[in-house]
Amino acid sequence: MDGRAEVLARLVEATNDHDLEAMLECFKPDYRSEQPAHPARAFQGIDQVRKNWGSLMESVPDIHWDVIRTSTDETTAWMEARLTGTRHDGTKLDQIGVLVLGISGGHIGWGRLYLSDVESEGADIDETVGRMTGR
Repeated sequence: MDGRAEVLARLVEATNDHDLEAMLECFKPDYRSEQPAHPARAFQGIDQVRKNWGSLMESVPDIHWDVIRTSTDETTAWMEARLTGTRHDGTKLDQIGVLVLGISGGHIGWGRLYLSDVESEGADIDETVGRMTGR
């Protein structure tokens, strides 16, 4: 396994084991996160990663990544995955998408996250295209 694939595997394993410290070891201290569909969610620094994932692991005790596929090149790893779990109030967390991660020296330096809530019900494709086209 090359270095980038190994970092992805460690990240997923630590998350699924609910091992926050092992998860944080996957990131560089100055990690930069972007969510292009939600630009206001951008942040920098491991402290915010700790805050975000500490809260998720506490609030969703069975949080779990299901990896659909991965790919790596010289500096980047891509992971298509589904993030699931049950919140303390019984509601479900169910997101799916792609994470694009810049990895060097065995650590994640930046990430672009494209995750969306799974909508099992809602507008079908005709309604969605109609909304997109203004019809």
